[in-house]
Amino acid sequence: MTCASRNPLVLAVTGGIACGKSEVGRILETLGFAVCDTDHVAHQLMKRGEPVYARVVECFGRGILADNGEIDRPMLGKKVFENSNDRKILNGLVHPAVKEWLVGWLAEQAAEGRDAAVQIPLLFESGITDLWDAVVCVSSDADRVAQRLAGRGLDIGEIEARIGAQMPLNEKEKLSDIIIYNNGTVEELEKQTRQTILSALAERKTT
Repeated sequence: MTCASRNPLVLAVTGGIACGKSEVGRILETLGFAVCDTDHVAHQLMKRGEPVYARVVECFGRGILADNGEIDRPMLGKKVFENSNDRKILNGLVHPAVKEWLVGWLAEQAAEGRDAAVQIPLLFESGITDLWDAVVCVSSDADRVAQRLAGRGLDIGEIEARIGAQMPLNEKEKLSDIIIYNNGTVEELEKQTRQTILSALAERKTT
């Protein structure tokens, strides 16, 4: 979405695991936002031949590689979710490269006058907090999160590890500018998101 009477809006979309960040991103695309998923960016930056790939393999060893030589992301993910120090090391290798990429991408969107939204689950954990006009936190009740993760094939131990590896959701809510609650249907989430974001756009237009 663009408008000659205001500057483009830049949003960070964060929240807890399995809370609906991707769905909110999809809805923002229907509102005209350019949307970027940092998980996808990190995946691309960790591909064979990229500098991040070399640093990660050097740090964690060739045992994290799949038969094709690429990093086995499920294997690496399991390793770091089981060890907070390994997780901190991996984040230290990946997050600076992701931020550098985002700075360039956001500059491109600004040059085109496009509103932009970045899905960034570890926003506060990564320290990438200086690129946004506002932070949107997508939140859900704990039982709904557990149900969704179980539907992805995770057992109770894996669910607890994934949730425990992130900043508590109530803390993310306190640090955010906008909270979107995803405890109902997709239709309810879409209605709430559209109302919330259109209100933010309208306020930006008048300031």
